[in-house]
Amino acid sequence: MKKFLNLGFQPLANSYLEKKDLNKKENKFELIIMYDSKNYLVSILNKVSKKKMFNENYPYKSSESFTMRKSFKNLAKFLKQRFNPKFVLEIGSNDGAFLKNFKKKEIIGIEPCKNLANITKKKGYKVYSNYWNTNLAKKFFSKKKIDLIYSANTLSHIENYDELFKAIKFSLNDTGILVLEDPSLLECIKNVAYDQFYCEHIYVFSTLSLSKILINYGLEIFDIENIRTHGGSNRYYIKKKTNSFYKIKKSVKENLDKEKIYGLHKFLTYKKFAAKVLKSKKKLKSIFKKIKTQNKKIIGYGATAKSCTVLNYCGIDKKDIDYFYDTTSYKIGKYLPGSKILVKKYQKLLIKNHKYVFLGAWNFKEEIFKKEKKFIKNGGKFITHIPYPRVI
Repeated sequence: MKKFLNLGFQPLANSYLEKKDLNKKENKFELIIMYDSKNYLVSILNKVSKKKMFNENYPYKSSESFTMRKSFKNLAKFLKQRFNPKFVLEIGSNDGAFLKNFKKKEIIGIEPCKNLANITKKKGYKVYSNYWNTNLAKKFFSKKKIDLIYSANTLSHIENYDELFKAIKFSLNDTGILVLEDPSLLECIKNVAYDQFYCEHIYVFSTLSLSKILINYGLEIFDIENIRTHGGSNRYYIKKKTNSFYKIKKSVKENLDKEKIYGLHKFLTYKKFAAKVLKSKKKLKSIFKKIKTQNKKIIGYGATAKSCTVLNYCGIDKKDIDYFYDTTSYKIGKYLPGSKILVKKYQKLLIKNHKYVFLGAWNFKEEIFKKEKKFIKNGGKFITHIPYPRVI
C-alpha cells in the first residue's frame, strides 16, 4: 500500500454541530489516501468506526433530492423490465427512495441508521436496522434466495469487503445479480474531485480494482453503465461466474481499457493527482481572498459531506462563508463540522441578498442552475472547485 494524498485532519463529514457544541473539541482523523498496487484499490488509511458514522442521527435523506428520486424511479422501472426480479434486496436503503418503487412483498431493505429505517418501516416495508454481513445473510436468506441485490453509494462504506461479498454470494440465487452503484474513480481523478474522499468513503472503486476483488468470490462484472449521478458514477452489473445466462457485454472491456489508458493501474497517476489537488486548494483560497477583499458576501449552497472535505482541507470557515443553504431537514439550524458554518433552510437565491455562492453540492449543478436561473440571469455568480476552481 502506497500513500499519495494527505487531506489533513478532518471531522466526521456528517457530524453536524448543535450551537451548544460549537466550543467543544471535535473528533478528527487524518485523511490519508492510499493505492494498492496488487489490486489497484484506492482507499483511506485511517478508518472511522461505523457506529460513529451510521447511527440514529444520520442526516442524509435520498428522498429530499428531486434528482435522486427521479433517478431511483427510472432505475427501478428499468431493472424490472430487464431482469423481472421476484425478490429484491437493497443494501443501504436510506429513507426508501429506491425501495418504495417496488411492491412491499417484493423487496427488503438493510439500513443500519435507525432514523432512516423507521421512515420506510412506517410505510409498511420490511427493513432491517442492521449492518450487512454473513451472519445477517444466513439468518434471513438461507432458504429464500434473492433474484436481485441493489446497492447505491453504500458498499464503499463497508470496511470489510471480504465479509461483504461473501454475504452477497451466499444470498443470491444461481441466476441472481448484484447491481452496484458507486462513484467512479476515473471521473474522480479526471475531475480532481478530491472531495469524493471522506470518512464514509473507505474505498473509491475502479473497474480494474473491482474486477480483481470479485474474482476471489466467484463473481464477475457482465455489464457497466457510466452515469452522471454524484459527479460521475459507475453502475456495475455483477453475476456469479457459474451463471452463463448473462453474457459479458463489451462495456466491461471498454471501461477497463479507458482506465488503463488513463493510467489507473500506475502509481504515478495518483502522484500527479495529488499535485493537482494542492494546486486546486491554492487557487480556491485565492478566489475567496479576492472576493472578500472586495467586501463581498459569500454563502454556500448544499452543506454536503463532500463540501466538508473541501472546506477543512482548504481552511475555509465561517469567516469566509456567512452560511450555507440546504434542503435537508436534519441539517437546518446546525453547523458544518470543522468549519462551523451555520446551515439555513433553503430560500430562492436573490441578487439583492447574494452575489457569490459556493457550490457545495456541485454534483447537482444542473438541477441547481435550473432552479436558480433567474439569479444567474441577474448576475449572480457561483464558485466551484470542479474540475478546477473558478467563478461561474
